[in-house]
Amino acid sequence: MRVLVTGSAGFIGSALSLRLLERGDEVIGLDNLNDYYDVVLKQARLARNRTHRGYTELRIDLEDRDGVAEAFSRLRPERVVNLAAQAGVRYSIENPHAYVDTNLIGFVNVLEGCRHNGVEHLVYASSSSVYGANTRMPFSVHDNVDHPVSLYAATKKANELMAHAYSHLYELPTTGLRFFTVYGPWGRPDMALFLFTRKILAGEPIDVFNHGRHRRDFTYIDDIVEGVIRVLDRVPAPDPSWSGDAPDAAGSKAPYRLYNIGNHQTVELTRYIEVLERCLGKTAEKNLLPLQPGDVPDTYADVEDLVRDVGYRPDTSVETGIARFVEWYRDYYKV
Repeated sequence: MRVLVTGSAGFIGSALSLRLLERGDEVIGLDNLNDYYDVVLKQARLARNRTHRGYTELRIDLEDRDGVAEAFSRLRPERVVNLAAQAGVRYSIENPHAYVDTNLIGFVNVLEGCRHNGVEHLVYASSSSVYGANTRMPFSVHDNVDHPVSLYAATKKANELMAHAYSHLYELPTTGLRFFTVYGPWGRPDMALFLFTRKILAGEPIDVFNHGRHRRDFTYIDDIVEGVIRVLDRVPAPDPSWSGDAPDAAGSKAPYRLYNIGNHQTVELTRYIEVLERCLGKTAEKNLLPLQPGDVPDTYADVEDLVRDVGYRPDTSVETGIARFVEWYRDYYKV
């Protein structure tokens, strides 16, 4: 297939592009290489994909309506995976306009590109953050998620609603994936594992929010990529059993689906740090802090729908995943 991957220099986007190329697909990688975090790391990720003949690279802002439209009409992707977004819960409090520009305006440009160019399937990144004030565990895609606690979460919920409108109006098959705390080699420097590793090795204290008591459904990058590819290959169809009298949030009479994509396990942050300390051979000095605005205490993914529909089976423990990250980090930064 010819697949357009937006956010192709990102953590998930670069890993997904590489897997698609290795199985023989053509990949159009779109990214603006912004400086939200280390551009050198983004370039290093891209270098892995540039060695493949089937790779085409684009430098476009998603909010550039004309640029996105021209790319779609010229390159004619058959399927699209939209991973480009302004990420980060805490940063959305500092810079809300960045989230509107990329996550809302950029996403409607992708939807329009798909609509006008016969795209067979749009898969897009949502987030576990959409569960917001929900406390019933594990989080289910069939539950109501109308109480976001950050602007980032609100934009991701908006993406799901926008996708449904296009699926309904134009019969565009769309699938939203709610990602749960992705980690692993080539990860994002603004995320906990990366920050903790750098500071522990440098002998600096680490900030541990919620006094280390919150729990996360940490999901290893290879498990995420496998799930995305399985979903990409399964084009959703309308659900004839769907009823407006008792609407199921995860499906529709339109060709529309939502899935959680997580490890289906929770790990307390203190345990996560203990595993990292063992892998590094160093003990962290911890600066214990309260829960930050916009954060949620716990996340836990119900992935039964994904298991049933595409055979998704995450099997990487945090012990294995963190060890692989540390090995990569030491090699990449020569530590």
